[in-house]
Formats: sequence, C-alpha cells, structure tokens
Amino acid sequence: MSEIGASHKEQILEAARRNNTELLLQIKSELSNDDVKLSELINTTKEIITNNSPLHLACQLGNWEFIDIVLDIEGVEIDPKNRAGETPLHLAVKYTNEEPEHGYFMIDNLIDAGSDPRILDDSKLKPINYIKDNAKLKELLESAEYAISLEHQIDIEEQEDEEDDGPSDSDSDN
Repeated sequence: MSEIGASHKEQILEAARRNNTELLLQIKSELSNDDVKLSELINTTKEIITNNSPLHLACQLGNWEFIDIVLDIEGVEIDPKNRAGETPLHLAVKYTNEEPEHGYFMIDNLIDAGSDPRILDDSKLKPINYIKDNAKLKELLESAEYAISLEHQIDIEEQEDEEDDGPSDSDSDN
C-alpha cells in the first residue's frame, strides 16, 4: 500500500518520526493553512501503544525542524502526556543524554514556548530527574522551574491586591 492512501493522522506521525517538514507543510496546505484544524490534528493524533503525540515523537528523536514548525502553530498542546505520563519535554531530556548540544537547544526552545518542567510522569519524576551528567541542562531546567514559581507567586500577590482594593461593605453604604 502506498503513502497516498494514508490519513492525515498517519501522515503527521510519519512526518514527526522522519523530521519530514515537507509532508507537515503539505498537510497544513491540505487543511487550508487553518491553524485550528492543524492544531486539532496534532493534539488528537497519538500512537496506539505509547500514546505518543507527534510532538513526543519529534522530541524523542531530536527532530528539531518538525518541532520548530509545530511550536509556531497556535493551539498546539505543548505538554500532552503519553501512556507513561511523560511530556515531550521528558523525552527531549532523555534524547539530550545522547545528543547534549542539540538536545539542549531543543529544550531551551520548548521552555521558551511554554513547556512546564515541573510536570511529573507516572514514575513521579520531572524531566530534570532524567538528566545524566549535564550541569548546563540541569541549570536550564532549574531556572525554568524557578521562573514559573515566581510567576505564580506574582499572580497570587496580584489577586490578593485586587481583593484588597475591591469595594468594602462600608464603601457601599455611603
């Protein structure tokens, strides 16, 4: 059977596995360059056994060109979980153990795109727990975790300030 009869779901998984950006862009064109349809296709397509999304596959294999295009598609879930509860970031860290420089570059971009390094997989491990002897990558993930915790602290303080600044009961009596 030829590739011609493959569904968009099969094609997007193949594009992720092979870093085939031409196929990815062809699918995008067939979907009328509609980011909503394309993000829905990417978000709902999973491998049967592993439940890996196209983004999982590309991160696991270090397929940066595919990842780069996907990160620019509005609405794509950046932290979906596979059957083991791993996010694409977990798999990118594992890839980085074999390819430190390329993997670091990918992870830096995943974090810039909003990937959350605090997510635990089913083994209760964060991506940082999979690092083998890579101080630079460990520092990157620790910094990202710290930045996210600061953002949440600021959000909480702003909410508390808004509540304090709201009208009180005595103000409404006048």
